[in-house]
Amino acid sequence: MASKAAHKRLAKEFVSMQKEPPPFVWATPDEKNILTWNYLIRGPPDSPFAGGEYHGVLIFPAEYPFKPPGIKMFTPSGRFQPDKKICFSMSDFHPGTWNPAWSVATILTGLLSFMLSDEMTTGSVTSSDGHKRAYAARSHSHNLTQPRFREAFPDGQEYRFIRIRVSYPSS
Repeated sequence: MASKAAHKRLAKEFVSMQKEPPPFVWATPDEKNILTWNYLIRGPPDSPFAGGEYHGVLIFPAEYPFKPPGIKMFTPSGRFQPDKKICFSMSDFHPGTWNPAWSVATILTGLLSFMLSDEMTTGSVTSSDGHKRAYAARSHSHNLTQPRFREAFPDGQEYRFIRIRVSYPSS
């Protein structure tokens, strides 16, 4: 269960992301648990991920924003192992480097930047640009077969236009 601080902060971040989503990323909290957010990253043009749609989850601790989230990507990408926690500086693998000023938008922008790099870490894989392009081409079709994706993003491609009204009881 979210602390009052976590609930307030995450609700504020959701409103902020709806108003001004950062480039190539979108996220929405689970309707039953504000500590779990589904995200989508769109592969930027001029990258091996161009045209790809990558679904994953941010799992926030009850102590957010004072502790970092766990991060997973479910869509095969050629960069991260599907459904494995990803280690990078903004994840729960590195609580000592966590900055409470970081937000969902900051975390996902950082994850996208990390995705575009070749740095190896827990949860990453090595593949050729050709393999990454092939995964990108199949990503939307793959996502549509996944119940978790369909529940979080019922309009499929129209995810950027979803305006979910989420209300959580005060903790």
